[in-house]
Amino acid sequence: MGKMDPNIKDSLDHIRAATQELHGAISDAAAKRGGATKADLEAFAQKAKAAAESAKGSLSTQHDAAKKHVADAVTQLEATQKHIAESLKSSGQAFQTSVQKVLADARASAQKISEAVAAKRSAASAKTPK
Repeated sequence: MGKMDPNIKDSLDHIRAATQELHGAISDAAAKRGGATKADLEAFAQKAKAAAESAKGSLSTQHDAAKKHVADAVTQLEATQKHIAESLKSSGQAFQTSVQKVLADARASAQKISEAVAAKRSAASAKTPK
């Protein structure tokens, strides 16, 4: 396959930035006084959906080494969306507890994308003659 397409690298970096931003935003909302609000979660649902769609869209272009991590991230982002939907139906302490689940999912998706970026980098450097 020769030279790496810079757009593919950029798309993975873009997805990584999106998942890290999502995780950070949920973390900040969960930590604020009074905790996250339903409006926060509705905004996060949109971000999680957009990140999942970007990740899914990039799957066919991913190097095999990165593909599994990206697929795992999509699974986590879908879990994030599911937990957000469940959170929106709850209130009080149950709501704040469910926000912690959403936060864990978002953290895991960001981690998976970071692993995909690392896998892609090591695959690319293995191809480059020293």
